This record gives sequence, C-alpha cells and structure tokens, in this order.
Amino acid sequence: MRRLCFAAGLAILLLQVAPAFAVSDPSELLANPALEARAEAIGSHLRCLVCQNESIEASDAGLAKDIRAIIRQQVVAGRSDKQITAYMVQRYGTFILLRPPFEPLTVLLWGSPVIALLLGAAIAFFAFRRQRREAAASAPIPLSPDEQAKLEALLRS
Repeated sequence: MRRLCFAAGLAILLLQVAPAFAVSDPSELLANPALEARAEAIGSHLRCLVCQNESIEASDAGLAKDIRAIIRQQVVAGRSDKQITAYMVQRYGTFILLRPPFEPLTVLLWGSPVIALLLGAAIAFFAFRRQRREAAASAPIPLSPDEQAKLEALLRS
C-alpha cells in the first residue's frame, strides 16, 4: 500500500513538473549556460502562438520550437534582449507578448472588464429606479369618506 501511494505521488509530481521542460531536444539547448538562461528568460515572456496561454519555453508546439531556435540564434549573434523582443513583435505583432504593453490600442482590452461592470451597474440602477417609480404610480388612491361610506353600505347588504 505504501509503495502504491509513493508511486502515485511520484507520478503526480512528474506530471506537474513535465511542462516546465518543454525544450525536448537537447540539441536545441545552447552550450553556454549563461546564454541558455538568457534565451529561456526571453522565451518565457513570449506567447506560444499555437497554445496562446503558454510561453514558448513551456510549449511543445512546432512553432514554439522554431521561435526558440530563432531566439537562440539571435542570442548567439549578440543581439540584446530588447532587440530580440522587438524583432519578434515586428514579425508576429504584440500578440506574441505574454504581457502586452499599455497603449491606446489596448485600452479597450485592458478596460473592458471595468467598462462592463460599470455598464451592468448602471443598467441595474436605472431598472431598479424605474421599477420603483412604476410601483409608486400604480399604488391605489385612498377612498374619500363618501366613497368609504358607500363601500361599507354595499358590504353590509
């Protein structure tokens, strides 16, 4: 029983750690550990265009592998991190950035949750106000003393 629990725990641990090692081909890695670490850092900020919510370093997609190779070629060529990132943005657009910059074009994207919340609150407020007004308008008008007397006379007979 203990061995089974240990094996299950080990399997779960390996399943959680496995995506972190997406660079599956050892020939893809750079020989210099400092350059490899730099290439991985750059790749961790770029979105996989196939997976869309993973960095290219965490993705096993073929396109991610190609982009990793381009990054490593540019790192070896001596380009700076900013130059490599700018090249990727020029080639694939700002969508490749996992954290797109705050620009006039992205204001709607960044602000849409707040806009939707404010719009929903305004609609609820005006609907509630309208409902209260309609309820107040449809309230019965009290009977005059003469009408009240006639009603009592009808109820007694």
